[in-house]
Amino acid sequence: MSELEVGARHSLCVTVDEENTISFLGEDLRVYATPAMVHDVEYCCRDWLAKVCGAAKDSVGAHINIAHLAPTTMGAWVEITVTVAEIAGPLITFDVDVRDAIEQVGKGSHQRFFAPVAKLDARLKAKAAALAAKT
Repeated sequence: MSELEVGARHSLCVTVDEENTISFLGEDLRVYATPAMVHDVEYCCRDWLAKVCGAAKDSVGAHINIAHLAPTTMGAWVEITVTVAEIAGPLITFDVDVRDAIEQVGKGSHQRFFAPVAKLDARLKAKAAALAAKT
């Protein structure tokens, strides 16, 4: 199986530490935060694509849909597994599964758009110039 084809998988294990937990319920109820899960899913996909495709291309997030299903306590780990569900030109869709040692804690989908780094750089510079001209 090619590293980038429908059905290809990649996993990342993340330790739930203070930085990626909620704090608003107090110290005794620190659990893996939904924004941290979203962040970790994005970087799991992005880093894998960068490894597979090399430095000439990078990817940007285009859409994410994550259901946070169960809490994971601080000090535990989660394993994020992403599976390529669809490749439509430069748009890659991943199915997402997030599990701790006990159960599935998250699921959903994530889309990333391949962008040649030079083209992305030029687009961002043009937007910055347009924004500067408005001020």
